[in-house]
Amino acid sequence: MSKAKSFKKEAAHVANDLQHRKIIQFNMSKYEAAVADGKLRYKDLSLAKEQASAIKDDVVKRLPYLLEEFETNAVNNGAEVYWAESTSDLIDQLTHLFSDLPVETLVKSKSMVTEEVNLNEHLDKLGIESVETDLGEFIVQVAGEKPYHIVTPAMHKSKQDIAELFNEHFDTDVNLSAEELTDFVRHYLRKKFVSADVGVTGANFLCANEGAVAVTENEGNVLLSASFPKLHIVIAGIEKVIPGIDHLPLFWPLLAAHGTGQQLTVYSNLFFGPKKTNETDGPDRMLIFLIDNKRSEIYSDKKDREALKCIRCGACLNACPVYKNIGGYTYNTTYSGPIGSVISPHLNDFKEYKHLSFASSLCGKCEEVCPVKIKLTDLLLKNRQDAQVHNDTLTDASNIALYNILSKRSLMNLPGNYKSKLTKVFQSGLIGSDKKLSAFEPKTFSQQWKKNKKR
Repeated sequence: MSKAKSFKKEAAHVANDLQHRKIIQFNMSKYEAAVADGKLRYKDLSLAKEQASAIKDDVVKRLPYLLEEFETNAVNNGAEVYWAESTSDLIDQLTHLFSDLPVETLVKSKSMVTEEVNLNEHLDKLGIESVETDLGEFIVQVAGEKPYHIVTPAMHKSKQDIAELFNEHFDTDVNLSAEELTDFVRHYLRKKFVSADVGVTGANFLCANEGAVAVTENEGNVLLSASFPKLHIVIAGIEKVIPGIDHLPLFWPLLAAHGTGQQLTVYSNLFFGPKKTNETDGPDRMLIFLIDNKRSEIYSDKKDREALKCIRCGACLNACPVYKNIGGYTYNTTYSGPIGSVISPHLNDFKEYKHLSFASSLCGKCEEVCPVKIKLTDLLLKNRQDAQVHNDTLTDASNIALYNILSKRSLMNLPGNYKSKLTKVFQSGLIGSDKKLSAFEPKTFSQQWKKNKKR
């Protein structure tokens, strides 16, 4: 089954799953209330978004230079910086690295880019236990699932779902409260942090001027993952770079307010490198992998590159009426919702994933809530235009036929019954088989206008 057909089938199923809808609506309502409170910290939120957008515009323009600046300063801090062109390139480098080290257990904080490269699956093949330490990520890992949402991975599960899951895997009491379930995970993970050989984190921002990695969190698991093991590995997309630490007071609160509704997350970490000779805590080595994975292809298009401004707050997912109804798994990609529909076709096979660009009502709500003012509707429309290049022969023929009809007045003025028959022939290629085109009126507007004008 093609990706497009699978998407339509799953969307129809999930949209009619009343229990799923109940859980999502409940969790979304909590988010919306929190975000409304989080935004109250701003005297002028629109001005903050304008500033953040302008900075990210500048970053995208100077991306190669800022990345080189980051590399230079990170190396000066004692970190080791590596570049990975693709998933396979990254995995090859990590495989070579781990072949020379005694690695049995790896703890990993929440990171969407590691989901993008399927890191856990590759580590499992190497015989390395990879443990997710973010509570939501831990839950979906135990369930054998992928993150449902880029910020709240277990949004699709109720408290009782999680209690039953833990009862099945850890023999905990099926009636545990949310607090008791969290406490169980906290104690379970403490042992993993202490015994882990490697810690892996992502990066919310890469500060070029200082060569520092900025990671924001609420659970303390990032700090433990980065500081307890002797080896700290950072895996980050090349679009994460910003000019410097001076911009964090703008970006961190925007990310918190739009991502979780907080004024600021509980922990805001800055990693400058491995521990120094006069320090007792921290990793002996810090390796930073900067991954491209087709981001350069997005960068090469002057319009598409705007998508690289994204700070992964998840606000567009939570605002999207389509996402709210079909859920995160229906997209069958690492990045879902509006921003996922924009970038996933480019990060994967465009022809296979071009249907995602049509998984939007183009209502503009995603664009309205974006903290860096990405023109998401424009990018979705551009993807739809680019999708025409990848259309099959039947669709191409349908579009050509329609263009020829619409571009000639003589054909446009054909009686309505003829035009209705013509469009029926090409209907499936034009709008799919699930919709029907209305019949044409017997007389065109221009014909009726001329006739009535004489009266």
